[in-house]
Amino acid sequence: MPELPEVEVVRRGLERWVAHRTVADADVLHSRAVRRHLAGPDDFAHRLKGRRVGIPRRRGKYLWLPLADTGQAVLAHLGMSGQLLVQPHEAPAERHLRVRVRFADTLGTELRFVDQRTFGGLSLHDTTPDGLPDVIAHIARDPLDPLFDDEAFHRALRGRRTTIKRALLDQSLISGVGNIYADEALWRARLHYERPTATLTRPRSLELLGHVRDVMNAALAVGGTSFDSLYVNVNGESGYFERSLDAYGREGLPCRRCATPLRRRPWMNRSSYYCPKCQRPPRSTA
Repeated sequence: MPELPEVEVVRRGLERWVAHRTVADADVLHSRAVRRHLAGPDDFAHRLKGRRVGIPRRRGKYLWLPLADTGQAVLAHLGMSGQLLVQPHEAPAERHLRVRVRFADTLGTELRFVDQRTFGGLSLHDTTPDGLPDVIAHIARDPLDPLFDDEAFHRALRGRRTTIKRALLDQSLISGVGNIYADEALWRARLHYERPTATLTRPRSLELLGHVRDVMNAALAVGGTSFDSLYVNVNGESGYFERSLDAYGREGLPCRRCATPLRRRPWMNRSSYYCPKCQRPPRSTA
């Protein structure tokens, strides 16, 4: 699943190539791509026609295109394989093209939603006074948001009976952090993924937040993390942060701090990667 850096890379591309353009028409080629728009494909296409796209926005992993002067927005859920591509009109249709949006201008490019596994989709929603699609109004701010409250985050950690990785993936507490960047930040902070949140001091909580921000900014600088061809930016290019990962996906390879072989453990239908020497498990999970 794409995490905050990958979604932000796509958002920046959309801001450059799609913002302030008016929709001429939309064509839904696969109804599953708009299944979250309960009124159906025809209604989705009709509501987009003639609307001007505002500046694309993001909160955590969620990306949306505001429709100017409507109080509504198109929410994009990329799922496992969703791609938002800006292509020339004459470019051949992708094999898994699901939605095509053309614009009323002479730039010669269109927006395409491509999704091999059809887990993602587009949907139209009313927005809150803050401009968020109403269905994601409960999502917390992400750590790159200037209004993210570090102190409130620490207090929330101390007040919860949970472990640190579960907290990092809790989108109602902090948004945008997924499995990859949680493992990376925890490795940098030398924290085991099963460390109880109630044991974190304020300095440790703030240090961890700093590592979360550092790893996400580093990923943003190289276009995010791509393990296959399914995650790309709007120009179809892959990100290169995979080459800089310190923990995730490096089972059996030496820790870059102490040379101890990294380990992988099953965790909530996923995997956690960690260094058994640098990230000592708490006694209850040893």
